[in-house]
Order: sequence, then C-alpha cells, then structure tokens
Amino acid sequence: MARDLTQLELLQELSPVAEENVNRHISMAKEWHPHDYVPWDEGRNFAAMGGIDWDPEQSQLDEVAKAAMITNLLTEDNLPSYHREIAENFSQDGAWGTWVGRWTAEENRHGIVMRDYLVVTRAVDPVQLERFRMEHMTNGFASPADVDAGFLHSVAYVTFQELATRVSHRNTGKACKDPIADKMLQRIAADENLHMIFYRNMCGAALDLAPDQALEAINMIVQNFQMPGAGMPNFRRNGVLMAKHGIYDLRQHLEEVLMPVLRKWNIFERTDFTARGEEIRESLGKFLENLEGQATKFEEQRDRMLAREAKKREQKAS
Repeated sequence: MARDLTQLELLQELSPVAEENVNRHISMAKEWHPHDYVPWDEGRNFAAMGGIDWDPEQSQLDEVAKAAMITNLLTEDNLPSYHREIAENFSQDGAWGTWVGRWTAEENRHGIVMRDYLVVTRAVDPVQLERFRMEHMTNGFASPADVDAGFLHSVAYVTFQELATRVSHRNTGKACKDPIADKMLQRIAADENLHMIFYRNMCGAALDLAPDQALEAINMIVQNFQMPGAGMPNFRRNGVLMAKHGIYDLRQHLEEVLMPVLRKWNIFERTDFTARGEEIRESLGKFLENLEGQATKFEEQRDRMLAREAKKREQKAS
C-alpha cells in the first residue's frame, strides 16, 4: 500500500505546477481600481461631519439585496483569517509565496470597493455594518472542526469556495437592480473565477500525484462544506433569504459549484484509485445523490412558499 505524501513532499512536488499557474494567472488578470466602480457624486457627509446620519429610507436596495451585499462583504472582510489559513497550509517560498501575496492583494480590493459602494450610496446602515465587521473578524475563520487542516484540504476547500463566491456575487449584482452594483460585482466575480482556476488546477495536479490521498481530502470538504461566512451575525437568516430568492441555494451549490469541478477533475471516470480510493468515491457518489434529493425537496418547499406569498400580496392589493 502506497504511503501518503507529507505536506512538504506535496509542496515540493507541485512547486513547478504552482509556478506555471502563478504565471498563467498574472498573464490573464486585468488591473482594475476600486474607485472606478463607486458613484462618488452620490456621497455626502454623515452627522459627525455636519451632515445627516443613515436612515432606512435612503437605501435603494430591497431586503434581499441588502442581506446578500452584507453577507458577501463580511465574507470578504475576513481576509486576514483566510490569508493565515492559506499561508500556513501552503508555503512562503518561491511560487507558493508569490501566489499567497498576490491572491491576498487581489482579494483585498473586493472588500474595499463593496464597502465604498454601500457607504456612498447609503444602501445599508454603516454603523451596523461596522459592528458586524468587528464581530465577524474578531471571531475569525477556521476550517470545520471535523476537517483536518493541511495543503490538500485547503486547496480543495478554496476551489469550491471561490466558485461559490463567484456565483453569489454575480447573482447579488442582478438582485441589486442597479447597473453600477452589477458591474462592480461582475468585476469581483471575474477575479474569483481566476482564483478558482488556480486552486482547481493545483488540486487537479495533486490528484494526479496522489490520487487516493487527494480524493480523501476532496470528499471530506464536499461532505462538510460550509461557506466562510458561516460564523457572521445573521448568517442563517440572510442565507435563507438568499436561497429563497435564488442568489445561492442548494441546487446552485450542486450544479454550478460541486459538479463542474468534480467533472473537470474527472472524479467518476478515473482509473488510478486503489480500493481505498474506490471506497471514498462510492461515499462521495452517495452523498451527491442525497444532495440532489435535498435540492429538489427545497425547491418544492420554496415554490409553495413563494406561491403563498404571491397570493397574499394579490389579496392585499384587491
């Protein structure tokens, strides 16, 4: 039975692939500036500077768009925690160190531009937003307790997480019904997609190098996946709102995040797994089947709930 590779061995073996993919990323990434995506002429002073403090009437966003924007921004705000996780599970040497620094710098723009947009347009309560930021960042982020930290778990998690974040940002942009917000979140989503490709390629290379070991990490992440914002204030309430209105739900998680990546890695067609890997793959397949059933059940419940709400609105209107 082949032994599992150590973290150091994985990083050393995959270093040339990391260098190739860092260079690919830098060649494809477009420079952009947060200040170009904010309608500054809508800005005005708050009471501390002789202006008027925030009032709910000033917001042009509905409840769903607000919940999604706050959730997505607070997720981006926790960057120091993500940086720490990536830096600890990757390396500060060579291409790995270059990637960690570059990825962190690019991700930081997302929080900058979203906060500027929300404060300038008075879309949400800036005082509450700051209190939520303080609470969420103080709590930090760590991998789920039942998932061992390490390079393979980390790279598998961020592959799915970056893609999930891309989906959430794109759908939030549409929900805002504001062309400025939509353009801003499209720009952020494009970054997230390039980040996902880097991590997906690294995890794919790890699968070729150590198939059973990598699949075990992938399976653990898929079956225990939760968004990085899970510990933020009001996450459950906002998550339900976002799922109910199609910003990020179980069907999207399955069909737009999990399955495209698993297909890209050729998980269910590979022939390089041992008996250990085959057992893990069978467990993963059963989990995905169960998830399909859960997604269908949720959609049926959601459709009934939305129909009831529409009927109530009609009755009120008449």
